[in-house]
Amino acid sequence: MRPRAAIRANRRSTMPIGDDGTSSAERLMPQALSDAAASFVDSLKINSISKAVRRGRRVVIKRRNVYGEQLAELANLYFRMSGIPIRFWSKAEEWRRWELNCVRMLNGDRFRAFSSGPRTVCFDKMPGKSLWDYLNEGTLTRRMLEAAGSELRRAHQFRSDEFGGPWSHGDATATNVIYNQRTGRARFIDFEIVHDRSLSAKTRHADDVLVFLLDIMAMASSRQWLPFSLSFLNSYGDPVVLAELTSHLALPNGIAWIWWGVRTSFANPAKVKQRLERIRDVTANLGFYRAFVAKRARPRQRRRASINCQVISPGMPSPISLARATSERAKAPSPGIPSKLPTTR
Repeated sequence: MRPRAAIRANRRSTMPIGDDGTSSAERLMPQALSDAAASFVDSLKINSISKAVRRGRRVVIKRRNVYGEQLAELANLYFRMSGIPIRFWSKAEEWRRWELNCVRMLNGDRFRAFSSGPRTVCFDKMPGKSLWDYLNEGTLTRRMLEAAGSELRRAHQFRSDEFGGPWSHGDATATNVIYNQRTGRARFIDFEIVHDRSLSAKTRHADDVLVFLLDIMAMASSRQWLPFSLSFLNSYGDPVVLAELTSHLALPNGIAWIWWGVRTSFANPAKVKQRLERIRDVTANLGFYRAFVAKRARPRQRRRASINCQVISPGMPSPISLARATSERAKAPSPGIPSKLPTTR
């Protein structure tokens, strides 16, 4: 998860400030809930995470803290008050079941996940770093984003009993995507938040896409953010979800602003708004963009000479007449041979 101290330090400097020196969100939101919302960016407030070696394999151990349930319930109260259709898994048993199922479903081809007690899950440590780390280091590439888009599209094809339909992440930030440079594979991790069951699949999927894009729009440079976003969207490529995404590209109102600030690391709202509007325009023409990229990606081929490509001028024989004339000349007798055999008397 992202450093909570850095987010809090950035909060007052980037949110709209009133005459009394407080942000509009801080005036609308009780301080306790505001601090709680920012605190939940750091999963250590709910779970403690450690690393170990078991039977020669490096593993990550996530343990639900004894007060994690109360903190999750407080966050869920805020989500309900602000109309945000997500929630934390507050009950340790429910969280443990969901976390294990998601890891096994998405990453069970190579990595193990198992329970180690009523409040603990363990899974193999995945090689690589999070895309959030690459983004902050300035080493993020389009290839990484294309891998993330393809992986999210693949993940959205799985069926979930929880939703009675396609699965969704609920917290698909760049922090929760591990990229392995050696294999070029991206994998999603950390399944502590879940979408509300009342949402349609396309709405949940569009929210996952938006949550990932917000990291790019908030943190990438003015030169890189749009090419990065397009690489991710083009790789994800589901036209139904991308059409739904258009209706989600707007700033929130009221107390929902706090969670939006967490999602965008409290980046300048004017900058985020401008980039959201740009993405809205782009998604409307994404089909053209994809065709353009595909055309540019095709290898150039040398053209072979062809009579079909030549300009026909008056008097020039057509291919058919030229072939006929050649055949007739081949059948014609030699000039020294008479056309008729001599007659005998």
